[in-house]
Amino acid sequence: MKQRPSFPARLDSVAPAAKPQTLLGATRVLTKPQTAAARHAPTPLASPTGVGLDSSAIRARMVQKLAEQGVDDAVVLDAMGRIERHRFVDSALVNQAYEDTSLPIGLGQTISKPNVVARMIALLREAPGLQGQPMGRVLEIGTGCGYQAAVLSLVAREVYSIERLRGLHDKARENLRPMRLPNVHVIFGDGMLGYPQGAPYSAIIAAAGGEAVPQAWIDQLAVGGRIVAPMQTVTGQQALVVIDKTSQGLQQSLLEAVHFVPLKSGIA
Repeated sequence: MKQRPSFPARLDSVAPAAKPQTLLGATRVLTKPQTAAARHAPTPLASPTGVGLDSSAIRARMVQKLAEQGVDDAVVLDAMGRIERHRFVDSALVNQAYEDTSLPIGLGQTISKPNVVARMIALLREAPGLQGQPMGRVLEIGTGCGYQAAVLSLVAREVYSIERLRGLHDKARENLRPMRLPNVHVIFGDGMLGYPQGAPYSAIIAAAGGEAVPQAWIDQLAVGGRIVAPMQTVTGQQALVVIDKTSQGLQQSLLEAVHFVPLKSGIA
């Protein structure tokens, strides 16, 4: 029986049943909002720093729009304001990095809209089993360019992110390495199989949608944990599904319509 790799794990290239790759470096510190008003106004970044797209003021404007759109989790908003989205998109698209739009990242894949990223992570944090506590170990299905994994690193103790496309896996590693996030493990493998070596997970989030949530994800979810993923409905459209694993069984809720790339098996 394989044991979960030591933490932090080695930064080695891996195959489907692979060892995780950890981006070694200094530990990030996430400060909690100090007032109740922070639920609607995220902890402000210290006076604007940087110029151009590196300016914290640009990210602050994006966060304000997210709050206006209904995202009221101060921890999520703070994380969204700290991760520089323009570092995860192609140079030709950087001027659109802080717009609320999805953007192509190559190989037919996209980086999700900031609103969708914030909404899905906020839903994870609302799991009854968490009871307001920080998220523990999270599994992300579909690393893509690495942006969502970076945001998750600020709201979870440990992040395992799996990508089936070698080209994107390598791109995500390149994007994440300069950020020095010791709690992020980037894995090359079949996301439909999850990553049993890291289980059980307190939360699972997916950036691709299929006709049903794979049983492997449910098996690897801890009791009290939550899955947030897109899923195809009977009409053929996609909608967000929330699945809570309780001691009495599974509780499933179908939420708003979304549009994600299709969930596929295997590696490429």
